[in-house]
Amino acid sequence: MTEEPAADPTRALSRTEASTAVEALGWRLLLGELRTAVEVGSLTDAAAVATAVTGALGADADGHLRIDLRGDRVEVGLQTRDRALVTGVDVELAHRATAALDRPVEPAGGHPVQALEIAVDALDIPAVLPFWAAVLDLVPQPGDDGALVDPAGVLPTVWFQQMDAARPQRNRIHLDVTVAHDQAQARVAAALAAGGRLLSDDMARSFWVLADVEGNEVCVCTWQDRDERDVSPAG
Repeated sequence: MTEEPAADPTRALSRTEASTAVEALGWRLLLGELRTAVEVGSLTDAAAVATAVTGALGADADGHLRIDLRGDRVEVGLQTRDRALVTGVDVELAHRATAALDRPVEPAGGHPVQALEIAVDALDIPAVLPFWAAVLDLVPQPGDDGALVDPAGVLPTVWFQQMDAARPQRNRIHLDVTVAHDQAQARVAAALAAGGRLLSDDMARSFWVLADVEGNEVCVCTWQDRDERDVSPAG
């Protein structure tokens, strides 16, 4: 009887696989990265959380781990950075990081994790992309020839949506806010209650297109249903 080959931990996971693997731990999939957050009481407390996570992951964290420290919150991200996607390695690191913490992650009463992108509608993407790379000092995202990222990890990703005709009556730049999949309906409802309009839910659960009272657009995005169809904005 032959043994089944061991699963390759470096295999890129589908969105469904990645989300399912960590959801019960309190992590969420946002834009090809596993994210969670921990509430803290001080910067000293935040540093202790970071120390616990980095101590548990050790050298395995290199090329995967991102930690953002604030006086009231620590946000942790895991991604195979040189490929800009989630692999089995990232899932295993999420389990180890969670086990190392002595407190809940992504608490129900805390501010949920989210990610922001800027989308630029363009007729000639190769012509406009270099401008945005230069003016924002961005670089191409690994594995994606249609997006620009900040190598310092501070500015949001800029991606480009192909237009087939000029639309002067519509904004040519809009925001994409990616939220945890279980927060999307509440976020859309909150935006509508604040005076927004729903322009389209044709691509829900992947994204909803909303606008303010003057027509400025934003997409509320999740990872859901993107394994079954190739859609933008990216989740």
